[in-house]
Amino acid sequence: MKGNVTDQALEHIIIVGGGTAGWIAAAALGKVFKNRAAKVTLIESEQIGTVGVGEATIPEILRFNRVLGIDEDDFVKSTYGTFKLGIEFVDWNCLGDSYIHPFGRYGKPLDSIAFYHHWQKMQNLGKADDLTAYCLAIQACYQNRFTRPLNIANSPLQDIAYAFHFDASLYAKYLRRHAEKNGVKRIEGLVQRVDLNPDSGYIEQLCLSDGRELQGDFFIDCTGFRGLLIEQALHTGYNDWSNYLPCNTAVTVASKRLDPLPPYTRASAREAGWQWRIPLQHRTGNGYVFCDRYIDLAQATETLLGNLDSEPISEPRAIKFTTGKRKKIWHKNCVALGLSAGFLEPLESTSIHLIYEGIAHLLGLFPTKHFSQPMVDKYNAMQEKTFTNIRDFLILHYKLTSRTDSPFWQYCRRMDTPPSLQQKMDLYKASGRIYRENNELFGEVSWFAVMRGQGFHTQNYNPIADMIDVNSLEKQMANIKQVIANSCQTMPNHAEFINKYCASSTER
Repeated sequence: MKGNVTDQALEHIIIVGGGTAGWIAAAALGKVFKNRAAKVTLIESEQIGTVGVGEATIPEILRFNRVLGIDEDDFVKSTYGTFKLGIEFVDWNCLGDSYIHPFGRYGKPLDSIAFYHHWQKMQNLGKADDLTAYCLAIQACYQNRFTRPLNIANSPLQDIAYAFHFDASLYAKYLRRHAEKNGVKRIEGLVQRVDLNPDSGYIEQLCLSDGRELQGDFFIDCTGFRGLLIEQALHTGYNDWSNYLPCNTAVTVASKRLDPLPPYTRASAREAGWQWRIPLQHRTGNGYVFCDRYIDLAQATETLLGNLDSEPISEPRAIKFTTGKRKKIWHKNCVALGLSAGFLEPLESTSIHLIYEGIAHLLGLFPTKHFSQPMVDKYNAMQEKTFTNIRDFLILHYKLTSRTDSPFWQYCRRMDTPPSLQQKMDLYKASGRIYRENNELFGEVSWFAVMRGQGFHTQNYNPIADMIDVNSLEKQMANIKQVIANSCQTMPNHAEFINKYCASSTER
């Protein structure tokens, strides 16, 4: 390599596509390159709509907001946001059953052993209450309560983990203001042609429909399912995971605001998929994710509209997709983000997180004009692991169902299980152990919550839990349960909390 790193530094980064992915990328890069030599340009066209269904998030969003210096109350107000403590799954194991996957932990570790091992031991002895009694997040969901973490020593109130629901289109606009404040330039335009270097195959310039030409060093594809750069120009290929996650269509509709206002997302299993409910300050987001081999769009729309908790206020809209990911998310001088990189259905609200993760990995492996292939390979390997870990966690919900009431659920019960997921299930069944590997997104609490909730039980636990005398453990668990109940009672109502700190304007 000739010259030093400064000589090789990127001069012009072009983001193609706006929406959530494009403006997340622009906001992050604008922050990094503010007052520096590299120029960041975003091209988007108002002629092209965005999918805009990613309205629920997970707690990792707080870290991204802190990096950008976002004021949380202003952010919630600007996006008609609400707070989220977990996800309720209805009818997934069997009809009439439900459970909550909480963001917060169960109980607290005792003798350095995770609480769920002690609970399993006492459950075997008939001395444990229902698992939900030991989780503040779940109790708060049941009672529609919320507060941010409070500085109270040795209290579960200091460890509250939360995320947000928000209007995705308003979120993109909010991030646009941050990005432009930091020097990102937006160009209104439609990319008509992508010119590649005839020798290297790298992207050289973009030609817009009005004749303008834009040259860049590095390109970020945020064009959604089209993959205008990563697929249509660079032909990277796609790994189709629909054999594991067969849903391929979603129909969405907005409905009136819920009252009371729940601090959680709901995912209700239906005949051929599942229906989401996302509460916002001004409306409710709803959608039915389904497999069109088992139900047609008209039936799915009828099912969605027939199961709303409030009156619809928009026309239903359908979206087609194929679950999977690009074979190469970074190829040559182009990285794909968001739907351009791949799609994993929003069952665990991971879509926006995948964008953050893609940006974080990119900044950790940020290139020069040299584009070191080992760095590109490392990025792709990291993204492969991220997507695969989330994919396995989503499959778990389908695979562990006890439902046999429709062909769709019968398929899910008998479909193949990826070896990586089967190993986790086997380990838990045989020993009660759950391991978080390679800093994967979902930890012990998440895997335990879903496996228990889906009826995948074990009587096994870490034998070190036996070091605590049963009578002593019974007293400690009773105390934890009481502290949880008392703490929940001190939390304000979710809607009252919003009204006090971050209520949006009534004008839409």
